[in-house]
Amino acid sequence: MNTRSLTFHVSESIGSVSAKLEVPDKMNYILTLAHGAGAGMNHTFMVGLAKALAKERIGTLRFNFPYMEQKKRRPDVPAVAHATVEAALHEVHKLFPDVPAFASGKSFGGRMSSQFLALQSPDFVKGIIFFGFPLHPAGKPGTERADHLKNVSVPMLFLQGTRDELATWSLITEVCSGLPRATLVPLERANHAFYIPKSDAWPILASETARWLGRLN
Repeated sequence: MNTRSLTFHVSESIGSVSAKLEVPDKMNYILTLAHGAGAGMNHTFMVGLAKALAKERIGTLRFNFPYMEQKKRRPDVPAVAHATVEAALHEVHKLFPDVPAFASGKSFGGRMSSQFLALQSPDFVKGIIFFGFPLHPAGKPGTERADHLKNVSVPMLFLQGTRDELATWSLITEVCSGLPRATLVPLERANHAFYIPKSDAWPILASETARWLGRLN
């Protein structure tokens, strides 16, 4: 496996952000992997997930959003986040034009990626994987955050913990049942951080991702 650090340009006003490319020896797919709101691309979860995906022959480009790059606590406004997702997707397509490309993200990163795809749908993006879609704030069940998903035209994979405090199971099930191109996969006993007592979520997330990708072919 080849691991490489790089930067890519987002826009003149936003500047550039850091990224890490994980390329398995035999790569079947490449994902952009956007981080959650509270931790950047080098968080333990992000690194572990990227390594697990590589074992399934899935490459990743994980990257920082500008606020994380600038060591700010407040996440970027959607327009900035969307522009960063767009730039990341074009970066992987430029680097690997013949490899099927997918968007993906943990929590905030997944939601910003789907919001972008609801507004624009580059023809080279084949789908999106959510590693824990943040359906609502903790303790405030609702589905408004999913309203934009009806405008996403590519296949969607939702990998969700059954104890996810940001996605009440009955509500995320309801949302996915109303989306013709959505697949919902439960991780039993997992919370939003994908903590599973006496188990490791990374191999499960990676294998379920690989299984879904294989079914799309």
